[in-house]
Amino acid sequence: MRACLYARYSTDNQSQNSIADQLRAGRERVAREGWSIVASHSDEGISGATPVALRAGGKALLADALADRFDVLVVEGLDRITRDLAEQERTVKRLEHRGIRIIGTADGYDSQADGRKVMRIARGLVNELYLDDLRKKTHRGLSGQFERGFAAGGRTYGYKSVPEEGGHRILIDEEQAQHVRWIYEQVAAGSTLRSIVHDLNARGVRSPRGNGWAASALVGNAKMGDGLLNNEIYIGRVIWNRRQWLKDPETGKRLPVARPPEEWLVREAPELQIIDQGLWEQTRPQQLLRANPTRGRPHGTLFGGLLRCDTCDGPIIAINGTRYGCSAHKEKGPTACANAATWRRSDVDQRLLSELREDLLSPSALAEVQATVRRLLDEMDSGHERVQAAAKRRSVELDREIERIVDAIVTVGASEALANRLRAAELERKTLQATMQQAPQPLASTAEITARYRQLVMNLKETLSGDGHTVKEARPIIAGLLGTVTLVRDAGTGESWARMKNPAEQLLLEATGGKSLMMVARARFELATFGL
Repeated sequence: MRACLYARYSTDNQSQNSIADQLRAGRERVAREGWSIVASHSDEGISGATPVALRAGGKALLADALADRFDVLVVEGLDRITRDLAEQERTVKRLEHRGIRIIGTADGYDSQADGRKVMRIARGLVNELYLDDLRKKTHRGLSGQFERGFAAGGRTYGYKSVPEEGGHRILIDEEQAQHVRWIYEQVAAGSTLRSIVHDLNARGVRSPRGNGWAASALVGNAKMGDGLLNNEIYIGRVIWNRRQWLKDPETGKRLPVARPPEEWLVREAPELQIIDQGLWEQTRPQQLLRANPTRGRPHGTLFGGLLRCDTCDGPIIAINGTRYGCSAHKEKGPTACANAATWRRSDVDQRLLSELREDLLSPSALAEVQATVRRLLDEMDSGHERVQAAAKRRSVELDREIERIVDAIVTVGASEALANRLRAAELERKTLQATMQQAPQPLASTAEITARYRQLVMNLKETLSGDGHTVKEARPIIAGLLGTVTLVRDAGTGESWARMKNPAEQLLLEATGGKSLMMVARARFELATFGL
């Protein structure tokens, strides 16, 4: 049988060596069974609460499973796959539905064993409760560290963390503190946040995250105490537990949620003061006036944010009332992105809307959609047939193997090794029979997907017709049809064009469950040429 190994570690009590230990135990189990290893995947420093499909190793594992590249998955335990009970059931059932056997080298799980469902639910519940308990213990420990005057969270710009007995002590980093004072002084003097950011990046001052300064790093969120201009630690007042991070179960992303003020922990720390109270008070009104007024608001343009920069692959946005330009170049300066090109918004909107309105329902576009869908459905049907054929071939081999084992038992008598092998072969044959009995999953027909495509385009035309269309209604339809659009300008000729994939790709990805189509990019179309 073809075996795939998967390993994961997450907490500070584990290390990269844990991956090697888990894989070694898996290899030993595979060797004892006489299987062959065809794939090995791992995720380092990834929480078990993160959805499998959002991990690099987990995503590769699922891809191999869907491509029928292995027959048995070997892990240390079900908690290595996930610690979320609901996702555990979805993932395990998904794998077992494809005839994949799951083996746990440490927890003893075997998807072919009797009582596996009860064991799986029990293990999953324990794993999920472990996360809850770990979260509470971690918060309690950090609270104690804060009360004792030690660091209890991420590092703040302007400070360094020095290990001491019992924890880490926060001290002022004099080099970074100079930049903090300079920023506050510039704000107090009336400089704009963008000019301050451009100056910092031009001088090569390293940002907190190391990816260049942005106005958002200075503004942050006043309610959360985020941003260099809102953090009271600079006046010697340390506040902890303002917020908690909760993970979205759908996306796996951690989102900040504000805690009520009565839960905050505050400590006066005059030894950490970098700026005086007067400068802090002097920057309050200026800082608030310079906060980005559009931050968090819906897009006011049809294509802003849907377009990408050809130089840095960052978003192209409306940089003013009439032109599009690279967001990184505008916000961080030329050191972040050298693409100073701008495009008249009316020209870009007109050319892209023309492409949407006139070309998407043309006979050639519809023919391309139909041909692509037909090819994809044929590939999926043939994939199911290959799985069925492989299961039949293996079932015949198992019939012969079982017959030989029975003959051996009749000839030499029963032994533990022969009995174990007979049970394993019979269980595998039972799994294969279930696979052969599975009917192909019903898929939408070519006509149904083509009709969906036609309806989507008609909805866009109706949305954009007359004076009643709104950006809010049109943007999701445009994003679904065009996907990523990259604006390119030839520095020599001044010619501009948009590069995009087939507009039907996003629709087909949705209709076929996310299967990649690897479609060829559409021919570029030229935009009106104009000066910078």
